[in-house]
Amino acid sequence: MKELTVKELYTLDETIAKDIFEGVTYPWEVLPKISRFIVELGNTLSEEEYEKQGENIWIAKTAKVAKSASITGPAIIGKEAEVRHCAFIRGNAIVGEGAVVGNSTELKNVILFNKVQVPHYNYVGDSILGYKSHMGAASITSNVKSDKKLVIVKTPEGEIETGLKKFGAMLGDEVEVGCGSVLNPGTVVGSHTNIYPLSSVRGFVPAKSIYKKPGWSCRKTIVRENKMKKIGFIGVGIMGKSMVRNLKKGRF
Repeated sequence: MKELTVKELYTLDETIAKDIFEGVTYPWEVLPKISRFIVELGNTLSEEEYEKQGENIWIAKTAKVAKSASITGPAIIGKEAEVRHCAFIRGNAIVGEGAVVGNSTELKNVILFNKVQVPHYNYVGDSILGYKSHMGAASITSNVKSDKKLVIVKTPEGEIETGLKKFGAMLGDEVEVGCGSVLNPGTVVGSHTNIYPLSSVRGFVPAKSIYKKPGWSCRKTIVRENKMKKIGFIGVGIMGKSMVRNLKKGRF
């Protein structure tokens, strides 16, 4: 499914990890490769710009890392990034330039593109967060199914087997995840999508959408040159039916 590909989800120029996606169709294919890639990339980084601290940990000299933060390698903390009080980076993590890893946030086997924000009590594991994506306070990725079976990505065109036991979420560029939301294993969210607070998300959410709960999501309205474009609804549910009726009356 084209909408789930690396090309559709991410701006690769906005990550130091661009080369890991070479020859890859779906972004989750790189999850098992992150650890080795960090070590290889880290050893090529400029000593003028990055300082190696401990085993396989490279931190940009312009990054701000709180003394109380815990970082286990392999890890790369990019330029102007901020790792705040009591952040816990468990290894296999790339934190992009200008990104924020906040108070008591935990990272494990992740790629955060430039300017990603996970600023308050987040857990992000076995996931890739695109440019300028943001996870609200206490929103998390759930990366292992309760039955411990391999993760399957569910899409409108059918299921995609990943072969992975651990797979959190793939967030496209500029995705907004509301506070307290749970991104269940195998979640893929298209770019410029908003997830309502306290949502439980599973499967694929299209780009430029608003997601509230299972069975309720809609495409964002696009206004150009004072003309309202059509809105496509996907499983609007009971609460959305009246909205659809009103839109039909308006010939949208």
